[in-house]
Amino acid sequence: MVDESRPRRVEALNSGLAFERPILELEQKIAELEKLAASTRLDLNGEIKLLRERLKRTIEETYRHLTPWERVNVARHADRPITQDYIEQMLDDFFELHGDGYFGDDRAMVTGMGKIGGRSVMLVAHRKGKTTKERLACNFGCAHPEGYRKALRKMKLAERLRLPIVALINTPGAYPGIGAEERGQARAIAENILEMFGLATPILSIVIGEGGSGGALGIGVGDKVAILQHAYYSVISPEACSAILWRNGERAPDAARALRLTSDDLLALGVVDEVIPEPLGGAHRDPPAMIAAVKQRVLAWLDELSAFSTTELLDRRYRKFRYIAQGVLAPPPL
Repeated sequence: MVDESRPRRVEALNSGLAFERPILELEQKIAELEKLAASTRLDLNGEIKLLRERLKRTIEETYRHLTPWERVNVARHADRPITQDYIEQMLDDFFELHGDGYFGDDRAMVTGMGKIGGRSVMLVAHRKGKTTKERLACNFGCAHPEGYRKALRKMKLAERLRLPIVALINTPGAYPGIGAEERGQARAIAENILEMFGLATPILSIVIGEGGSGGALGIGVGDKVAILQHAYYSVISPEACSAILWRNGERAPDAARALRLTSDDLLALGVVDEVIPEPLGGAHRDPPAMIAAVKQRVLAWLDELSAFSTTELLDRRYRKFRYIAQGVLAPPPL
């Protein structure tokens, strides 16, 4: 009998990640046997069961030994859940808010109000888009300065309305074009970082895919900073780092290793507070399960942070990032 509940990526055999090819080939074999069993009277349950067990072992072994560069590629996987998926499956009654009040509305940054588990929140997130047309319109998640000004404008609104802020980070970096620089890209990001330290409302920042450079930091100051297991968070992309240090992009794998950008490294360094485990084989293999896990953690953090007064919240937020800057693995007890 065909197991329709099991997520498959057989169609991605020709476009999947290189190290996933043995996994995809096994999935294809299973799908062929299931199709054959369904169209004939052959009993292939034994063979299918063995292949599924082999598939599970292969996935576990493959993902247990991923290199930092391979993790970067998992974070960029085309089937990985993006902001739009989280909005559709994690938030209820979402109402998008547009514009920065000065220049325009940047589609690479989405902001709006909604409910998570019955709790009203302000969402601030990078938007990449799914189709080629949408990705071009969103600059592949690279926000302009008006995007960061829009984010700050809505975060200040959240403060006035006493709404907690949930920030989803997924960007290779801020948009690097001349127009963005002329409109104050660096200043917009710097102002966001400064202002977020003083926002009198809980802030949750979660890296769901790529966390690149200042583009990520522009919405990355939070009382809780978390990262998905196979996401990355770095001061620079591996390709750009390779181009600067070795004057070519071919040593991106070496750069990824040197940057210590994986979730394990970031947790050890105290840059993030928690790593959210991904489904076996990565978030792209089971997006609904990944989104449900993030929702669960968000609700738990909101409950935890609600116990602190505004003064305590701001003091803890400042101390948290102050100690990260000093290279201390963990701040002393309050």
